[in-house]
Amino acid sequence: MSITQLAAVPPVHRAAPVFRGRLGRDARSGHHAVPHRYRLHLSTACPDGLRLAVGHSLLGLDDGCPVSLLPAVPDCPGGGHSALRPLYEASAHHYTGPALGPVLSDDWSGRIVSTHAPDILRDLDRFPHEGRVSLYPRGLESVIEAAERMCSEGVEEAAQRAGQAGGDPAERAAALDVLLDTLGRLENRLAGEEYLVDDRLTAADVELWAALVQLDTVHRCHLDACAVHRIAGHGALWAYARRLAAHPAFGRHLDLDGISRRHHGRCRGLEAAGAAVQILDWAGHAADAGGTSRR
Repeated sequence: MSITQLAAVPPVHRAAPVFRGRLGRDARSGHHAVPHRYRLHLSTACPDGLRLAVGHSLLGLDDGCPVSLLPAVPDCPGGGHSALRPLYEASAHHYTGPALGPVLSDDWSGRIVSTHAPDILRDLDRFPHEGRVSLYPRGLESVIEAAERMCSEGVEEAAQRAGQAGGDPAERAAALDVLLDTLGRLENRLAGEEYLVDDRLTAADVELWAALVQLDTVHRCHLDACAVHRIAGHGALWAYARRLAAHPAFGRHLDLDGISRRHHGRCRGLEAAGAAVQILDWAGHAADAGGTSRR
């Protein structure tokens, strides 16, 4: 079964970002993809920040595009990060909204290029990275995007709806069905493959892995134990997640303490029996990657 067929999940629309500039391949674009000009601001406790941190490491961009880490829990009243406030105020006249991450900024101008994580990851892939992995190999872009959409909507967003406090029981049950169906499709795909697309490491694996981290460390806390046991029953899928957690570009960015603090700082839902059924030993696998589970 193809990834395009696997991705047959009802669309869920994300909120439009505040800033959505793009990097180009030449100076006429306004934001030329050159080293030492741009900076990432992110928290690895945030799913989008974790994806960008992993992609950034896979591309080997530590020198060409430095990363400034943000705290797991925003430090401004009403949300947002004080460290990002100057960038937002320089980028929008009389900006009064929250200064949220992740952000790709332009050190030359002191302004924001983008706050849209999927665009940022694609633009990082445009930086020169000789001899390193390409997250969006030519000819596979549409397949990878379909896989990313399936993981985002069929895993992370479905899991969130399935555990939503006060939600309609029928809607929660339907969301759980979508989640389990998607996990089953991914299980079948990964039963004979090391990676999700074309047997090579791509952005699709970054998306899926971060969604699985969120599923086991956050969303399962709001599901019943039976549901979590059904989720844990996808052996090939969780073996894949465990294998990637031991990869240095993945595991060293796991901030389990930060994820927990962010979750408890934002979540108003009730804890369910699934909270006691951890699927993977993420801390142990992060240690195998040469990293830690804390920052």
